Amino acid sequence: MAQVSPLARPEDRIRAQLAAKPDGVLETIAADVGVPLADVLACLPEGASVPADGSAFEEIWKDLVAWGEITFVVHTRDGVFECKGGIPSGSFGRGYFNVHGDSPIGGHLRADRCQSIHFVDRPFFGKRSCSVQFINLEGEAMFKVFVGRNGDRSLKTEQLARFEALRDRMAARS
Repeated sequence: MAQVSPLARPEDRIRAQLAAKPDGVLETIAADVGVPLADVLACLPEGASVPADGSAFEEIWKDLVAWGEITFVVHTRDGVFECKGGIPSGSFGRGYFNVHGDSPIGGHLRADRCQSIHFVDRPFFGKRSCSVQFINLEGEAMFKVFVGRNGDRSLKTEQLARFEALRDRMAARS
């Protein structure tokens, strides 16, 4: 990795790490530089992270419900939790967006704390990876929804098309 002064601006340090390892773990870069994940997303190459306003939470969630089996990820400093299943429908009540249905994915989300939603399209361990990342008020990931993969590890064509259409629709509003 190219040497970057620890006194360099965080953006320069992020970009240096991305240049050295373009398919690295974004949370690792954020931790190394001491910034929230949102700062790393902002430094990805143009088009690799397309943001939407967090107020689109419910609209985006409703679209995800029709995608079929995806990988739902919660990544914290303490671990990475991955669950495969369909996104169930949800509704607002008692201060939460309540997720319910016949899926291993369920619970209660603070949608009001979602500041932005990023459509991320980048390499990860040498393969194209596409995800919808819900970012909270502190700039950290609430959770991520990844386009599913086929048996040969290629992205599911129909989901990829839905990802790109939703991303483009949200980008057109900006």
